[in-house]
Amino acid sequence: MTPEQSCREAFVEASSFLEKCGVYEPHNNARLLLEHVLGVYGAQYYMMQPEPFPSGLRSRWEDAVTRKAAGEPAQYIIGSQEFYGLPFEVTPAVLIPRPETELLVEAVLRAADRVFAGDGGAVCAVDIGTGSGAIAVTMASLRPQWQVSAGDLSADALHVAARNAAANGVQIDFREGDLLAPFAGERLDILVSNPPYIPAGDIAGLQQEVRDHEPRLALDGGPDGLAPYRIMIEQLNLLPAPPQIVGFELGMGQAHDVAALLESAGHWPEIIIVPDLAGIERHVLGVRPSEQVTKM
Repeated sequence: MTPEQSCREAFVEASSFLEKCGVYEPHNNARLLLEHVLGVYGAQYYMMQPEPFPSGLRSRWEDAVTRKAAGEPAQYIIGSQEFYGLPFEVTPAVLIPRPETELLVEAVLRAADRVFAGDGGAVCAVDIGTGSGAIAVTMASLRPQWQVSAGDLSADALHVAARNAAANGVQIDFREGDLLAPFAGERLDILVSNPPYIPAGDIAGLQQEVRDHEPRLALDGGPDGLAPYRIMIEQLNLLPAPPQIVGFELGMGQAHDVAALLESAGHWPEIIIVPDLAGIERHVLGVRPSEQVTKM
């Protein structure tokens, strides 16, 4: 970039460069990075457009654009991602929260408001494979009367999640371990999980940003992508009773297989498939009304 460039010109130059490098959504990525480097957002960002680009920020800006051109996700460069209106720290130790997962949270909350009406603060909810803590923190923020816990196999991910819980002012019981194993013997009313669901053989063909930068532990769902769901269904025998609500996020084309797993378990008379905004069947819920009790 030249010393005389305006912020607008820096944006245009970066967008063009990222596009030539094959970056997905180059304009959006350039704006995210420019907002971060300038430290301005919304109306302030637009007001800065005709202003000269601050000379003291030039090196930081060029580094951010270079990293983005090499395929690094903008969220890792920035160090944050918004989810359900809340700020979340993200690092290469955690999967970047996606907007479609907000729909899973909404679906679970709707089911819970119906199933647990009048139960006050007695609801125990767990987020399995919490990563950044996006689901757990959002549930705790929106339903502060709930007892929310979360687990992950990655200690590094749990450190990030704990910082996000503290930053958003919620209390969550974090556990390290394999899926439901850390919660053996405990009552769980709600189980929510966005587990790894990419078939192992498909990972090499993923978008570069995902394949080369997001944690494989959060992507690899085994040979057919369904291994974590099968394991969690099997691990239900670790609990005194199955949760009354189970909510899973899953990959394209997996909804009916996951629904069949829930149906075959026999604990949830109501199976709900929830599409995302693109119409893809993205979430499956199993729901059991309070008056129906299932024994393990």
